[in-house]
Amino acid sequence: MSTRNNGKRYNDDFKKMIVDLYHSGSSVKDLSSEYGISDVTIYKWIKDLTPVEGTDGKEITPKDVDAIQKENLRLKQELEIPKKGYDHIRSKVNDAELTEFITEHKDDYPVRLMCETLDISKSTYYQSFHKTESTRDRENRKFTEMIIKIHKESKKRYGAPKIHEMLEKQGYNISLKRVQRLMKKAGIRSIIVKKFRPTPSKEKVVERENIIKRDFSTTTINQKWVGDITYIHTLRDGWCYLASVLDLHSRKVIGYSFSHSMTTELVEKALENAYVTQKPTKGVIFHSDLGSQYTSDAFQEKIQSYKMTHSFSHKGSPYDNACIESFHAILKKEEVNHVQYLDFNAAKVELFKYIEGWYNRKRIHGSIGYLTPQEMENLSHNQAA
Repeated sequence: MSTRNNGKRYNDDFKKMIVDLYHSGSSVKDLSSEYGISDVTIYKWIKDLTPVEGTDGKEITPKDVDAIQKENLRLKQELEIPKKGYDHIRSKVNDAELTEFITEHKDDYPVRLMCETLDISKSTYYQSFHKTESTRDRENRKFTEMIIKIHKESKKRYGAPKIHEMLEKQGYNISLKRVQRLMKKAGIRSIIVKKFRPTPSKEKVVERENIIKRDFSTTTINQKWVGDITYIHTLRDGWCYLASVLDLHSRKVIGYSFSHSMTTELVEKALENAYVTQKPTKGVIFHSDLGSQYTSDAFQEKIQSYKMTHSFSHKGSPYDNACIESFHAILKKEEVNHVQYLDFNAAKVELFKYIEGWYNRKRIHGSIGYLTPQEMENLSHNQAA
């Protein structure tokens, strides 16, 4: 989702951060001046995104209420449609999903009617409650209980290797991979964070086409974008990760994402925020290094869905992506190296203030004629008009 204000677009992360800053004590007038957003727009975001306490004690925003109402209407309509209107998607929904849906709504609608509408026999639905637990499932349940117990006794310090060792010492025959799989499913992990030492990856890196070839020249915005990841340390949460996307023409950071872990989802979100904000036509060249996050199948699908072309640095050649490397170096020298962030959330707020309040809107750049990135982007819009 994005919002436009005087020709500008804002992604959901941006809007939520502005609302958070308002609730932290910043006035609407100051926020409007600092980030170039109209008072009316900020008040609308505050109204839409400020949570209130629901009937179950959980916080919910007016926007969430609207989404829930729309979803309820959709479910009601789906239940009321005739059977033949449902046939075109029936093959995509398995019986387990249907039985779960019927169970959830059996107090609202007759089971017989739902079975007929959803094209599932009553016998199939009722038989689903009499399935016997397999030996493998029983073992997994038992092992998971023991893993949780060992993890708790270690005060959450043990990861999969040590828990695996403890289980073997107790006489259980279980593989390390199975322990890792069960821990992931149970949502538990070691709280110990290894000290960060950037070292070359031992994985074999396959070279991919470098389209930009250090030619950073452009004639307007949304021709060439570059992306990279950098590390940000916090006192409580250890190392966190910032993925950034920069437009080579304006030198503006057009999208970014901050996370506890360096995953494919991190770089996907940064690119998505850039795309939502800029809404470019097809033909953008996106350049990155050969990191596993950028070479993953999921990220390649994201690139293709945006009709972009992916360009890659050569292995061990940071100069191939010098502009985004330069931004992260400036970020460290001007902001990160001068403070100690208490935790992830504190770092996230300060990074937002630096990127959106300072770097994009106030910091002049010699490489673009001592304009700010926002001024350079505005100039490109005016020239295209």
